Amino acid sequence: MGYFLLYESMLDTVLYARDKWLVKDGIIFPDKAVMYLGAVEDGNVKRDRIDFWKNVYGFDMSPLKEIAIKEPVVDVVNSNAIVTDFVPILHLDILTCTKEDLQFSSAFELEAKRNDYVHGLVAFFECAFTQVHKPIGFSTSPLCRYTHWKQTLFYLEDGLTVCTGETIRGEIGCKPNKKNPRDLDIDLSISFQGRYSSIEEKMDYRLR
Repeated sequence: MGYFLLYESMLDTVLYARDKWLVKDGIIFPDKAVMYLGAVEDGNVKRDRIDFWKNVYGFDMSPLKEIAIKEPVVDVVNSNAIVTDFVPILHLDILTCTKEDLQFSSAFELEAKRNDYVHGLVAFFECAFTQVHKPIGFSTSPLCRYTHWKQTLFYLEDGLTVCTGETIRGEIGCKPNKKNPRDLDIDLSISFQGRYSSIEEKMDYRLR
């Protein structure tokens, strides 16, 4: 498994090995995976990583900002930064799924749990080992203990001001990059009509 579960086509390799060598009634660890999406307040870090390019020691390097914001950030997200609930955007049964299933498009609705700002969306995944006597699993959620996979952040061009109960709607899609299938092309559309702000935005990212 890679960052964002699908990065570097690692699951493609697992499916290849499964189809070539796994015997009938064989088992795979893990055999289930689910990816989730939520929204975060991350203004300070966004300023350091993205808005930084507006003034680099007195030089305006804004064109680099346009590149930087299109690259998802793999890092640890503080649990206190979570503003909404989490919703599943991808379910995989690793025993039966195909390579085509690793490309997906999913609509989502995120409900704000407090009055706050939203600067980006965060993705993480959970895996389950269900083919054992006592099923177990682990999560890469920002609400759980640190893992190698951390979380994946998608910063928005403009921040949102949300109130408790308001809903952020959108759609996220993912497919391998045509030139380098180890990279991922991720498209994200956001629609929000709130009390203090509104947005209709489409972003294209590349995880590499």
